[in-house]
Amino acid sequence: MTSPPDTGAAPQRGLVGYVHVIYGLHALAVLTALLGARSVALRFAFSLPSLIAVILNYARRDEARGSWLASHFQWQIRTFWFAWLWIAVTSIVAMPLLIIFVGFFVALLGFALIGLWVIYRIARGWLALREGMAIPSAAP
Repeated sequence: MTSPPDTGAAPQRGLVGYVHVIYGLHALAVLTALLGARSVALRFAFSLPSLIAVILNYARRDEARGSWLASHFQWQIRTFWFAWLWIAVTSIVAMPLLIIFVGFFVALLGFALIGLWVIYRIARGWLALREGMAIPSAAP
């Protein structure tokens, strides 16, 4: 992790807490999946807490521009949309394989890997935020 970039722009008051709330909403989606024995990937992508979180991201990300919090907004938004992308790809690959009964296992493995990736992204981002640091690379 790197320290916040010296951009001279401090995040607006209350914005750090706002980003904590967004991580919390994403974590709530993951937690409900784990407690309900459901796919973390699907619950993350399609649950109300995550949908609210991504709307909140878009609503205030302009306020973070130029500050170290901008990397967190980008990290959260990319986590959400890349989860959707990988779910779509996994589904497209698994569907034709259902004919030979392998598709179910391909989908299960794919969704499990996406779920682990989502958990990693939420944990890494939230820990960096707690330490007051930017995400060093906002790439997926």
